[in-house]
Amino acid sequence: MTFAFGGASIDGAAYTDVVDLARRSPGWLDDAVTAWSAYGLVLFALLMVLGWWRARRAGATAAVTALAVPVITALAYGVDAVLKLVVREDRPCRSLHIRTLEACPAPGDWSFPSNHAAIAAAAAVALMFVSRRLGVLAAVAALAMAASRVWVGAHYPHDVVTGVLVGGLTALAAMLLLRRWAQTLARHLTTTVLRPLLAGT
Repeated sequence: MTFAFGGASIDGAAYTDVVDLARRSPGWLDDAVTAWSAYGLVLFALLMVLGWWRARRAGATAAVTALAVPVITALAYGVDAVLKLVVREDRPCRSLHIRTLEACPAPGDWSFPSNHAAIAAAAAVALMFVSRRLGVLAAVAALAMAASRVWVGAHYPHDVVTGVLVGGLTALAAMLLLRRWAQTLARHLTTTVLRPLLAGT
């Protein structure tokens, strides 16, 4: 039997209150939140593409920064996934045996921290270095994504808060490091086959 940490003692009551509220809410609201929770990460991918498309017209350095956003977001996901394997917190729907909007994941699909929250927060922070407007839009979407994961019953509140912190701090550190080397990297990449990705027309 695999040992799993139970997070209900941290904020299980708050989780139960949110899930109960979701069950009493109008069907259209639950459907909208469920759809956002499942497919909302696509928006962040679209914002990354838009950020790159606009950045390449500002020069190679800006384009390199924009192209780094998905890479750094993937890095944040990796950090979050490692933490999941270390902590091994059982999903709240499994520990509390409560009916949720989203089907309860299988045993071994750990809950802490939230991957969705980490990915969304990392994308939002990284996009701030590309476009303040896109970054703010992504930040609002990231908060909505984090909240939706509790609403559908997939995570405790502390799972999504930690996911936001892990994703956001990982992206912030990586983007600050990248900013020191972006010009050098841009000069090198403009001499390679990647040049069309860096230069606007």
